[in-house]
Amino acid sequence: MRMGQHQLPENMKAAVMTKPGHIIIEEQPVPQPAADEVLIQVMAVGVCGSDVHYFEHGRIGRFVVEKPIILGHECAGIIAAVGSNVSRLKTGDRVAIEPGVTCGRCTACKEGRYNLCPDVQFLATPPVDGAFVQYMVMREDMVFPIPDHLSYEEAAMNEPFSVGIHAARRSKLAPGTTLAIMGMGPVGLMAVAAAKSFGVEKIIVTDLEEVRLEAARRMGATHAINVRNEDALAVIRDLTGGVGVDTAWETAGNPKALQSALYSLRRGGKLAIVGLPAQDEIALNVPFIADNEVDIYGIFRYANTYPAGIEFLSSGQHDVMSLITDRYSLEETQQAMERALHNKSSSLKVMVYPNGR
Repeated sequence: MRMGQHQLPENMKAAVMTKPGHIIIEEQPVPQPAADEVLIQVMAVGVCGSDVHYFEHGRIGRFVVEKPIILGHECAGIIAAVGSNVSRLKTGDRVAIEPGVTCGRCTACKEGRYNLCPDVQFLATPPVDGAFVQYMVMREDMVFPIPDHLSYEEAAMNEPFSVGIHAARRSKLAPGTTLAIMGMGPVGLMAVAAAKSFGVEKIIVTDLEEVRLEAARRMGATHAINVRNEDALAVIRDLTGGVGVDTAWETAGNPKALQSALYSLRRGGKLAIVGLPAQDEIALNVPFIADNEVDIYGIFRYANTYPAGIEFLSSGQHDVMSLITDRYSLEETQQAMERALHNKSSSLKVMVYPNGR
């Protein structure tokens, strides 16, 4: 292991969820990087919807919290030490961290769709610990340098931004087209930014909360519909001359939003399912899908998006920092999770700083 000028501490603080709804601060040994790993001093971690789901329910589908776990996977930091075989990175580098380490050998990995790797080790997905720690190790190929002008917070937001890039690529998003995005949570908001990066002409978004719709406008949405007091489908038809949008993304995990996304499409349109609903099965109009030849794309995380995401975010065209509404220290991780869980109407993005701001 090679380290920088400063001697590393032997121990660090970690925010450990001992059971759903309960997080304590523990002292743990600073991990040692293997030959192909780097040790990262974690500077910023975004609270994701999946973190909140584990915090509230202790499970997401087949992934169940069965022992104490460290949450957090949207992260960025500084290289503190490198393994003996690391050549691409050096101590002191500022980096964004892609949180899923894949095997590199299975069919999915060989095809470049490594997000589908059955043996992925994804941060904060049971039983793998996450990033609410002062130091963490990661394999070198999952760590990406960031330019000096990109903040750690923006670099951490490359994780949800990557979901939007992946959805754009999967649904063949093209410049000059029309897109509807249903649900303006953090992933939905970053999806707006991704669509803007891909040159979409008309980005129509829907949500229940005005604060989120206003944030969507800042991120590049051309039209924002509050479904509390407007008929989203009627507005979309009006905005598209009665034709419907070329592409629709559902990012909220809401059954009604998914149905609205489907009905918002033009004939031959494309639907991307980004959000995960609480239930496994949702009724969809199969004759409508068949008659209109709707292409449906499932979206699971992302693959090969981090370099492009860093480039897009570094361009200065996205006001990502305006999305961060709440900031907490590592010792306040319990409060950060409760804020993200209970204040969806006023909170956009909650950020935790394991080593201070």
